[in-house]
Amino acid sequence: MPTSAIDGKDAAAIQAAREGVAVSDACGGRSHRSHLGIIRISDADRLRFLHGQSTNDFQRLKPGEGCDTVFLTSTARTIDLVTGYVLDDAVLLLVSANRREFLMQWLDRYIFFADKVVLTDVTEETAILSLIGTQSNGIIEKLGAGALIGQPYGNHILVDGAIFAVGSGLAEPGYTLILPIAEKQKWWERILELGAVELSDRAWETLRILQGRPAPDFELTDDYNPLEVGLWQTVSFNKGCYIGQETIARLNTYKGVKQYLWGIRLDAAAEPGTVMTIGDEKVGKLTSYTETPDGHFGLGYIRSKAGGVGLKVQVGATEGEVVAVPFVSHEYP
Repeated sequence: MPTSAIDGKDAAAIQAAREGVAVSDACGGRSHRSHLGIIRISDADRLRFLHGQSTNDFQRLKPGEGCDTVFLTSTARTIDLVTGYVLDDAVLLLVSANRREFLMQWLDRYIFFADKVVLTDVTEETAILSLIGTQSNGIIEKLGAGALIGQPYGNHILVDGAIFAVGSGLAEPGYTLILPIAEKQKWWERILELGAVELSDRAWETLRILQGRPAPDFELTDDYNPLEVGLWQTVSFNKGCYIGQETIARLNTYKGVKQYLWGIRLDAAAEPGTVMTIGDEKVGKLTSYTETPDGHFGLGYIRSKAGGVGLKVQVGATEGEVVAVPFVSHEYP
């Protein structure tokens, strides 16, 4: 008997994402399945504005480039992990679906009278397809976007009205397509014809957890900052002021990160929110859980003094072992 209740179709799609190519419907307009939303930021001050609102260096980016960034509270607690693509006349932000309305209001609060910044929520008129896997280059080439192969993360080009960008949204290789909702079915069918395997929402969530991509309300909350999460690649330490910058700079300078996000290989199912202990001592908390084709797996924060990879912990009634996950890093730069 398998140790997991995950069905065969999802298991095959997860395998394809690891060794072949899978395609995920990340945002389909009004679709309840969407896990992403899209905010368009336009007008003359758009890059300067974004530069001051999030952790990465937007003013160094040129049209055709992009990056991941984190929006923070003033005390450097995480609001959302976002991908930004710089176009000729705007910046597109791929945000978590459950943070999209909050971020629209949050950003609007910081637009002052003289700022030339326009925010538009374009989620319902836009589709996002994610190609995930080592074989995605072959499909990208056949779709006419082969010029992207080998380019840096976030670089993007326009092909037949669709934006093709480097990066799958996970630590697996791949690409992101952003296109008008009316064109979605045409591209979707073509990608499946070229051999991609459809990745369901449940399978995407399993992959998210296995990879260690943090999600709002789970790993991204008022309890954690981006260095604890392990999102060093999203933080510029020399770009100057942004919301939450002083706290982040201090944590880096004094090596003050007190807990880290890790993968937890579990012996059985466990509830997110469960306290993790060693003996009688509380050392952390489970934040996400999934069944996988190989067993039970979770994400959780562990106090840095308790240890890291290989640490054995008690997770409620079950046992767990701390493992590295590829999406995050815990090395000071």
